[in-house]
Amino acid sequence: MTRIWADKVLTPSGWKKNITVTVGTDGLITNLDEGIHLPDHKVGCLLPAPVNVHSHSFQRAMAGLTERRGPNPNDTFWTWRKLMYQFLDQLNPEQVEAITAFVQMEMLEAGFSTNVEFHYLHHQTDGKHYNNIAEMSEKIMSAKNLSGIGLTLLPVLYQFGGCDNRPLGKGQIRFGNNFDNFSKIYDKVKLSSSSYSKDTNFGVAPHSLRAVHPRDLQKVAALSNGNPIHMHLAEQLAEVDEVKEALGARPAEWMLGNINLSSQWCLIHSTQMLQYEVVNLAKTGAVAGLCPITESSLGDGIFEGVRWLENKGKIAIGSDSNIRISLSEELRTLDYSQRLRDNSRAALADCSYSTGRKLFQEICTGGALAAGRKTGKISVGYWADLMSLDTTHIDLEFRNGDSLLDCFIFAGDDRMISNVWSAGRHMVEGGKHINREEITTLYRSAIKNLSEKL
Repeated sequence: MTRIWADKVLTPSGWKKNITVTVGTDGLITNLDEGIHLPDHKVGCLLPAPVNVHSHSFQRAMAGLTERRGPNPNDTFWTWRKLMYQFLDQLNPEQVEAITAFVQMEMLEAGFSTNVEFHYLHHQTDGKHYNNIAEMSEKIMSAKNLSGIGLTLLPVLYQFGGCDNRPLGKGQIRFGNNFDNFSKIYDKVKLSSSSYSKDTNFGVAPHSLRAVHPRDLQKVAALSNGNPIHMHLAEQLAEVDEVKEALGARPAEWMLGNINLSSQWCLIHSTQMLQYEVVNLAKTGAVAGLCPITESSLGDGIFEGVRWLENKGKIAIGSDSNIRISLSEELRTLDYSQRLRDNSRAALADCSYSTGRKLFQEICTGGALAAGRKTGKISVGYWADLMSLDTTHIDLEFRNGDSLLDCFIFAGDDRMISNVWSAGRHMVEGGKHINREEITTLYRSAIKNLSEKL
């Protein structure tokens, strides 16, 4: 049993002062009591720790390597993707595990309690299966043993190189599966996950309408058996054009007309939507998985956040390419993009909550749905996924209530985060992961070997 006392706590019923949160040995919150009750830890401000809803961990080792312009003056996502494929040719399972553990460590230090891994790197460089068809997926799960993060693993179905069903190219063959092979990977992940901590979850991810045959989307949804379903949707203009030509409708329009969408679904990016698509998709209950730093880096476009939230749409935040892992910066980038587009201020605030409070509350709720995890609230029966802010920081001193979140997101950064717990595991103390040295050593060895080959 662990007791955490906080001067200020954000609870489902609002801000409370002088609260002791008790965590059971199973990692679940058992009590919230007013006053100091023999605490093991004392913190200034205690918050629910959000979910990182979308990550390709292996891409972390590419950070900073794709900022040169190619021969085409209109450099786009597609030239970045070509460089990513070259990088993929070098990765082995042990390197993927080391990189993933490092990414998960950085997520925890940034305030995220949970890694939702959109995992599509399945096979050897020639496209052949490993002896264990789920070898790469199991390396993702092994990484969490060292990082201590909560995990929802999403094996990805990736069938084709485009809407015309063309075969996968050289850079893509490590991703490829037909539905039967994908089902084998999924079943193996489901079986293997039972040997990890109880907060290890899984789901499915049909990659996109470009890479999965429409008839197989329903089969994937049935395979999920109620677990999360994530899919890239309407990220790029070229993607929208390709889908419209092949399927006779824009991506969001096609999904609305052909798939029974619900809160089980998380639609990643959705940066290229028309107004009616925004309104109707929001009303389905599907979560929009937003990755503002990566979407900015790749020139994806700006998500229609104001209209989405006006229509009770749900959002969650992910770090995607992991070029930079920062909770505060993802939220700041999301909000500032709305202000720049609409020539407004405090674009995502409402009459009840400030911008910071509104954003934080929305991603905690949406992230919990998208991860299939009982998290996002400091409440009895929920996982003790918690983060604390250092209220001695000069920008947080003398601040109370929603102003704490506003200052964290808009005046500060993740250095304000002092502690993070994932399912009661105290993984970040004093702003640093407790296994930072070991994880960094493994990561350094992995990228050294990769750098020598690139």
